[in-house]
Amino acid sequence: MLPKISGTRTTLRAVVQRVSRAQVSVGEEVVGKIGPGLLVLLGVAKSDTQADAEYLAGKIIALRIFEDENGKMNLSLAETGGAVLAVSQFTLYGDLRKGKRPSFDEAAPPELARELYEFFVSKIREAGFTCETGRFQAMMQVELVNDGPVTILLDSSRVF
Repeated sequence: MLPKISGTRTTLRAVVQRVSRAQVSVGEEVVGKIGPGLLVLLGVAKSDTQADAEYLAGKIIALRIFEDENGKMNLSLAETGGAVLAVSQFTLYGDLRKGKRPSFDEAAPPELARELYEFFVSKIREAGFTCETGRFQAMMQVELVNDGPVTILLDSSRVF
């Protein structure tokens, strides 16, 4: 049985930041780098499916969070020609409701998390967008210039 939280189940989580530039490094090696676009920190739960990843990828590329000529957030990646930097981030499932040390019980095991992370990236690329990535399960350093700042929290939840 799926865990219930306020009428929804645990789902993919994303922290989406509008950036003027971002990069992710492993050690001294830059493994992913973009100019203007979106940095997506993606967390995968045990109960997530490809449908969740596809839904969230579509939602993110359609976000109208870039400014138009009037300074209003009205444009998406398609209108701006921006790119995506997707970084797997299991710590988005850190649960601190009990104690001071996070529990990651709801985070997907590495095999499922990798599969859905790679599927998410493939959906963004299939839609015609540049999508750079971090390195799955590596200790990474993420650098970004948050443009705005604009930071959006998303998940793939739907009421069941």
